[in-house]
Amino acid sequence: MRTRLLPLLIVLMAGVLLALGFPLAASLAASEQQRVVVDRLDDTARFAALAQFVSENGPGIDERRTTLRGELDSYHGVYDIRAGVFYRDDRPMATAPTDWAVPAEGEGRRAYHESLLGRRSHDPPQVWPWQSDARLFVASPVVRDGDVVAVVVTDSPTGHLRSRILRGWLLIFAGEAAAMLLAVGAAFRLTGWVLRPVRVLDAVTHDIATGRMNSRVAAAGGPPELRRLARSFNEMADNVEESLEQQRAFVADASHQLRNPLAALLLRIELLALELPEGNEEIASVRTEGKRLAQVLDDLLGLALAEHTKPELRFTDVGALTAERVASWRPVAEDKGVRLTGSCGAATAWADPVALSSALDAVIDNALKFTPAGEEVTVSVVPAGENIAVVVSDRGPGLTEEELGRVGDRFWRSGRHQNVKGSGLGLSIARVLLAAGGGGMAFAPNDPHGLRVTVTVPRYAPTDGPGPESRTD
Repeated sequence: MRTRLLPLLIVLMAGVLLALGFPLAASLAASEQQRVVVDRLDDTARFAALAQFVSENGPGIDERRTTLRGELDSYHGVYDIRAGVFYRDDRPMATAPTDWAVPAEGEGRRAYHESLLGRRSHDPPQVWPWQSDARLFVASPVVRDGDVVAVVVTDSPTGHLRSRILRGWLLIFAGEAAAMLLAVGAAFRLTGWVLRPVRVLDAVTHDIATGRMNSRVAAAGGPPELRRLARSFNEMADNVEESLEQQRAFVADASHQLRNPLAALLLRIELLALELPEGNEEIASVRTEGKRLAQVLDDLLGLALAEHTKPELRFTDVGALTAERVASWRPVAEDKGVRLTGSCGAATAWADPVALSSALDAVIDNALKFTPAGEEVTVSVVPAGENIAVVVSDRGPGLTEEELGRVGDRFWRSGRHQNVKGSGLGLSIARVLLAAGGGGMAFAPNDPHGLRVTVTVPRYAPTDGPGPESRTD
């Protein structure tokens, strides 16, 4: 979620900064140019005042013209700005350099004609830093007796102007970059503040989904809505845990309480069988169902205890433990005419030895039940990434794709195997025992036929979790 929210915030803030930066840059460029234009207008006004007394006839004409030319030459020499005074018919009164004339077209011609109408240049086109050949033309009229008799025109290079604009833009860019960095930092903090409760909630949800029902969310930090959601989640988890505890207690109590009446009932059935003829089918059927009910009650009690008991994880030699279980089940396999082989090399992992032994017993027993005589059941211990896997493969009838999705569910048994002894709880108990220690169980078809069950336990010590305390990070 952070990878989606953070770019959105950054793009929005970048858009705001750019929306402010472009007008600011344009305003700075216009301000710098306006300063230059005002300065040139003052210069042209001074030259116009000198040219006002220069006339083509009368005494002193050469001296005034010479003074004007001297001022223009000095101005050009110091500032490298071309300047000239031109009559209405484009004839020069005085220019610097001497060969400069009014441009025949372009901005210079426009400024000249504007001044002939009695107006100063006030709005020349904006000069931008990338316009290396741009020139700035400013013109002022020379007025005598209310009439425009000549025009002062200046043609300025724009190198210094463009440099000042560029420096100003660099400062703006640096300010925008600093603001963007601050905005990104603020966005990181904001998204972290908003999403931190979500991450904690996700982690606690995962803990609960994997069986750590005592995990809770600490309702601290984040927006009020998420804190309220954390409190509601904790209330829901408390209710769910209480409900599950009640179910476990009920199953355990019911299984325990029913065992004594069932034992008494089975004893009376045996006493009743003594008074019936030998081989009575009805009494044999009652015995079978009674034993099956007793097995179901024992398995229910085992399932309740498995769900309630915490595992005692130890550094275990999985290979040696698996070889021991294979050796224990080999007589049963030989009695059924099934070959039970094991490839149990040295492999260590963190597991509850009792829970792992019980799970392997359930899986091997299940494989021997459904493997016909003359076939083979193989047990192998192999590394599987961060886990150690015990793979039990049989050559039985196997399961369909739909049945593979349900195998391991409580009380579930395939319709094709209803006549095989069992309660449908063995694999469920094994899965619960493994999950409590960070392990698992997976089912897949075996080639060419049969079922392959993979029991996994972690190779490394589990990281310390939150335990009964609430998660806050």
